Amino acid sequence: MEDQLNVTYITFGGHVEVHKYRYLYFVIMFTAYILIILFNFTIVFLIRKHKNLHEPMYIFIAALLLNSVVFSTAMYPKLLIDYLSEKQIITYSACLFQFFLCYTLCGTEFLLLSAMSYDRYVSICKPLQYPTIMTKSTVSIFLVLAWLLPACQTAVPTILSAETQLCNFILKGIFCNNAIYSLHCSSSKARTIYGLVALLNFALFPVLFILFTYTRILIISYKSCREVRTKAAQTL
Repeated sequence: MEDQLNVTYITFGGHVEVHKYRYLYFVIMFTAYILIILFNFTIVFLIRKHKNLHEPMYIFIAALLLNSVVFSTAMYPKLLIDYLSEKQIITYSACLFQFFLCYTLCGTEFLLLSAMSYDRYVSICKPLQYPTIMTKSTVSIFLVLAWLLPACQTAVPTILSAETQLCNFILKGIFCNNAIYSLHCSSSKARTIYGLVALLNFALFPVLFILFTYTRILIISYKSCREVRTKAAQTL
């Protein structure tokens, strides 16, 4: 009983007339969640089944789809429960876990897209070296780093937030994102700077890298023969 009294609950304040449209919201979100799972797992199954698709590009695609399923699972079930509940609440520890998953998986998405763009860059711009560069070991390292690096970086603000005192218990949103900082009694410049660094590492830099690789692909394709241009067009 004492443990239950010590649990901190956060109320989601971002829902719009949830009591009036709860069943409509539930049907829309439930349908979207089921479709995401069905479509993504279908494609992953096809990639897994056909050996001719066991190539780096398709492996990265399968990883992206699985990442999308995990991200959806971190968001949709809680939303569905909230739509059918009288109160839209969550424990602070569960909120932090959702925050951790949200930003870890978002960072993973950008890194996987970067890995895909690098794979296409090597395939188009360095075709003779492709088998020696994009080996199974290389692909495995890219996959591990894509999940590990964002997880390590997101763990820091998550742990710090767990030890921070709360003065507000109403979150302006429908799931736990960086709005959890508004719950804290005091703001932190170090946390803000760390957030900007994380944004650069797992959003801006990957996007710039993707733009660079595809720009190189377009330039080299333009200067090459028709066969290379056709291959590049299929890639893009």
